[in-house]
Amino acid sequence: MSALTFTFPFPRTLAPPGDDTGMTTAEYALCTITAVAFAGVLYAILTGSKVEDVLTDLVVDALGSGF
Repeated sequence: MSALTFTFPFPRTLAPPGDDTGMTTAEYALCTITAVAFAGVLYAILTGSKVEDVLTDLVVDALGSGF
């Protein structure tokens, strides 16, 4: 039986063929871009005149209900 020999520092384990180095950063970037795009769409919808009219009518009705 042969003795194990170690080199210092220990050699790193070889990465599998499809190494995912940097994938976490790419995933964060993709999620950030998606969140910004979604926020832009929501902003465009909520600042539209129809939505503003509906929200204004809702508030006026709530304040005029007599509670």
